[in-house]
Parts: sequence; C-alpha cells; structure tokens
Amino acid sequence: MPADLLRRPGGTAPTVPVAPPRRRTRVFALVEARWAAAALALFLLALPLQLAGAPAWSWGPLYALTYLTGGWDPAREGLRALGARTLDVDLLMIVAALGAAAIGQVRDGALLVVIFATSGALEALATARTQDAVHSLLDLAPATATRVSADGREETVPTAELAVGDTVLVRPGERVGADGRVVAGASEVDQATITGEPLPVAKGVGDEVFAGTLNGTGALRVRVERDASDSVIARIVAMVAEASGTKAPTHLFIEKVEQRYSLGMVAATLAVFAVPTALGAELADALTRAMTFMIVASPCAVVLATMPPLLSAIATAGRHGVLVKSAVVMERLGQVDTVALDKTGTLTEGTPRVTAVRPLDGSGLTDDDLLALAAAAEHPSEHPLARAVVDAARARRLHLPAAEEFTSTPGVGVTATVGGRTIAVGAPARPSDGTDDEEELLAGELEDAGHTAVVVRRDGAPVGVLGLADRPRPEAAATVAALAALTGRTPILLTGDNSRAAARLAAETGIAADDVHAGLLPEDKVRAVRRLAADGRTVLLVGDGVNDAPALAAAHSGIAMGRVGSDLALETADAVVVRDELTAVPAVLALSRAAHRLVVQNLVIAGTFICALVAWDLAGELPLPLGVLGHEGSTVLVGLNGLRLLRDAAWHRASRSGGPS
Repeated sequence: MPADLLRRPGGTAPTVPVAPPRRRTRVFALVEARWAAAALALFLLALPLQLAGAPAWSWGPLYALTYLTGGWDPAREGLRALGARTLDVDLLMIVAALGAAAIGQVRDGALLVVIFATSGALEALATARTQDAVHSLLDLAPATATRVSADGREETVPTAELAVGDTVLVRPGERVGADGRVVAGASEVDQATITGEPLPVAKGVGDEVFAGTLNGTGALRVRVERDASDSVIARIVAMVAEASGTKAPTHLFIEKVEQRYSLGMVAATLAVFAVPTALGAELADALTRAMTFMIVASPCAVVLATMPPLLSAIATAGRHGVLVKSAVVMERLGQVDTVALDKTGTLTEGTPRVTAVRPLDGSGLTDDDLLALAAAAEHPSEHPLARAVVDAARARRLHLPAAEEFTSTPGVGVTATVGGRTIAVGAPARPSDGTDDEEELLAGELEDAGHTAVVVRRDGAPVGVLGLADRPRPEAAATVAALAALTGRTPILLTGDNSRAAARLAAETGIAADDVHAGLLPEDKVRAVRRLAADGRTVLLVGDGVNDAPALAAAHSGIAMGRVGSDLALETADAVVVRDELTAVPAVLALSRAAHRLVVQNLVIAGTFICALVAWDLAGELPLPLGVLGHEGSTVLVGLNGLRLLRDAAWHRASRSGGPS
C-alpha cells in the first residue's frame, strides 16, 4: 500500500509536479477601482483645504471632480434601471448627493459619492477574483497528453483533442489528461482535488481515474471515457458558475424595502415642493422646505443603522482570523439553521497519523521495536503513509537503523533490507491467501474502525500491524456541539472519503450516523446542499478543497478553511477562517446574530428620528439647520451604537456563546 510517489524506477531524480500559475486580477485593472480611487484621492485633497478655511475656488473644483469621477458610473446604472422602470439605490444616492450640494452641503454629498463608488469597486473585485479562481481550476488538467495509437506509436496531443476511446499513457509524476479507465499498469493516484481523500488511491486495470489528478510512481494506460468538456474538472467549473449565477438574490435587510422607500421619498419630496407652489407659496420657500424634507427623510441614518454593526462585526472577525467578504455575508451568517461540514482538512487535520501499533504474538517485538522496524524500511519513501510512520517513530525518539536495497511497488508497498533482514511494509493479505489469522483479525479490526491497516513482514512472515488515520482537529467535537447549540440541529457531514472513515470521525465528534454522507463527488455534495435548501433550511457549508467549491457556491453561505484551502475554495467561499481555527466558525455565527440585534435597535432609533422630523417639517416650519442637525445627530447616534461590536469583548462574548474560545 505505501509507495514512493516521487521516486522513479532506477533511482532517477524525483518528479515534482509544477503547480499551475495562479490567475489573479489586479485591483487597478478594474475600471470601477480606478474611478473609486480617483474620487477618494480628490476628496482627500479637497477636505483639508475646506477645513483649513481656504477659498472656495481651491476646493470647490476638487469636490466637483469627486462627484464626476465617483458618480458617473452609479448615475449611468441608475438611469438604466430607470429606463427599465425601476428606481434603484444608485440613482437615489446620486440625487441625494446632488441635493445636498444644492443646499450647500457639498462635502456631505461628496462623501456619499466616495462611499458608494468604493462599495461598487469592492463588489467588482470580488466578482473578478472568483472568476479568476474558476478559470485557474482548468489549469489543473494538463494542456497535453501522450496518446498511444493501435500500433503502439506515441504522440503528444492537446488534451482538448482527445476523443472517447483514445488510449493515453500517464507516466510517473504526471497529471492524468482525461477522465477514463485504466487498461494497463498499476500506480497510486492522488485525487484529493476531486474527492478530498487525504491519501493516494491504488489504481489498477478497470479502475476509474479523473483528469487533473496526480499519478504516482507507476505508469498507467488509460482509455478515455469522457470528452474534455464533460470531465469532472470541467463539471466542477460549470457547477461553480451555475450555482453562483442561480443563487437566490441576497440583499441587506434595508435593501428589501429599497424600492418602496425610494419611490415614496421621491414622490413625497416632489409633493412637498409642488403643492405649496400651486397654492401660491414663494418658490424659494417651497424649494427650501422640499430640500429640508429630502434631507430629513433621506435613508442615510437607516443605511448607517444597518452598515456600522455589520462592518464592525466584519472588522472584529478579521482581527480574530475570520475574513468575511461583505456586509451581506455577515448578515446572512446569522440566519443559518443548518451546517454541513467537509471531513478532510476541515474537521480533520488532513494528514494521516499512526493511531495503532500492534505487534503479533510470537514476534518478539515491542510496540517501539515494530514501529522502528517499519519506519526504517519506509524512511526512503515520500508516500504520505510512509511519512506518517517515520514521524511517529521520531516523535517517540526511536533509533532508525539504515535501510538498504529499497524498492517500492505501486499499490503493494515497500521492501528494504534492515539489519540483514528483509522488511516489507504494505497492504494486508486477503483471506484467500491463507495467511496468518491474527494478522487478518488485527487488520480487519482496524479497517472496520475506519483506519488504514499496514502489515509489517520480516523475512516474509508477518510480525505486526500498524493503523493509520486522518486525525480529527482537537476542537472538532466542541465545534460540532457549539454549532448544534446555535442552530438547533446537529451538523451534517459531507465527504468524498470512504464510509468507514466518515463513520469513525462522526462517532468521535458527535455527529449522528444518519447525518453522515460519504463517498460523494462534487456534484453529489451540491445535490445534498440543494436538498437541504429545498426543505426550507438556510445552509452553511464549511470546506476547504476544490471538490467543495461547487457546494460552497450552492449553499446560502460558505466558509473555507484558509490555511489548507484551495484557491478555488477560498475565492468561492463567502468567508475564510484564515488561521484554521475551527472554533471560529460558531463564533462568527454568534457575532452575526449580535450584529443583527444592533441593526434592529438602530432601525428603531433612525425610524423614530425620521418620523419626528418629517412630521415637524410637514406640520410646521422646520428650520433647515435644525433639520440637518437632527438628521446628522440620528446618523451619528446609530453609527456609534453600531460601533460597539468593534471591541474585543464582542468577539469573546460570541466565542462563549458559540463555543469554547
């Protein structure tokens, strides 16, 4: 079973696969970012001049250019929406900014334009980065493959030209060029990008292989069974794009009433101006009253009621290792009622560890003797299981004798001469081989418990069995319990690993057996997420690999583990746990719920101020300075209330309510 993945036959230099170049759009390659940066720079030039008392001719043109550079794109989008008979926030904010300038509040209008342009640039950047990650995934599949003709001739052809029925040669260390089935050869293939399995899988005649997976030390001949456009890798790309495009529209709470509020405010402002004018009021008085109404009724305080708590929560989460990509995401995380968890690299560490050392009776070996013997034979190998055995021996500070005449056989194991004895470390023999009953019993017990069993033989006779498994993160069980307490449901396990390993992990972390779904391909994970959503659940998926990306996109919210996560998972996810601290997941959910409570408080405060000021302006004569003071005062009040989540105490409270900190 263990094999030297990188060593070529004959002792030649190992083949190290070169990672595909990472595509990454530069910030200033986006036109939205360039315009937003220009607007910000102009505003920062104008503001100190105005505050210093410089003449208006020095800062006025700078503010005008701020309006132009930051406002032309939102204005264009707003006019397009108006042409489609909808009134969106783009046009409303531009009108509000121009209205503020019309009554002398030039600085406030310019600030509104800068904030709005910056928000649009960040949204454009997030979209571009996600597209980069999706396109980079295609680079996993090699550009060329070695096609073998019927007469045995080999030719290098682009993988796009491979047709169903072609036979391709996959040499040691190469990536598989197409989805197909092995017709000759044996090797071990690392297919973590597709299934998430932490260990390479032995492949022989009749076994299926996937494009983009990494071949080990053996040569394989593969008959192509799918066109490049229908490969698993291509389907992952398509599923990410489809899930991102068909995801239910998400908006902040205040945006859900945006249309009605915007239409009502515009209509009311026109009425406040038109009715008194029609009744004979002075034009200047009617205009001032209408502008005052527009200011006190404008949604600035309402918008600030929503944004500061969410942005403060984002900043606090960021300081504690969780990158939440937008205010919409932070709001949506608090609505989650079902959590689906990936296994390898999410609930587990993602690397195998020695979990059992079992010498056979009569071998004369202690646990340390058996482990040292296996580690000495495995020492020259680069296979993940071999590294795990060697690391376990080093952790016990065992002396490893020198190994000679090392050989590795893909899918079988390694053999070496240690201390003059032939030591073989590999897969257990099958019962039909008529081997030792104790060996079969020990290996069977370990495999039934979800471990990988490795048999150690000395001069052909078995002397012991090692058990290896991917170890759960220390905080996995506590995190599962915290998520269950927050959502009212035990999390669900979705994994591409085998059912025995999944069942073992579920038992160790407190996940119910009925909530374990193993052996899943990426499309299976997407179907599982969509089934949960169809049942009316708001689903959060936590994962780390390429195979998790489609489900991350399909779920209502997705969180990726940052340290071990693939580029595609990191870009597709709505939030990233940068430090790989699993307990941060329930903590950020609890923080989102705290932000929602502050949003509700702020909406009550802002609504009260708006109603009082509007009533005063309509029923009496609200002086413009007093209207501005009341409007700005309510804005400051809700802003300060929202900033309460900036304190570290907010994260610690969320950690206590979401699990151990």
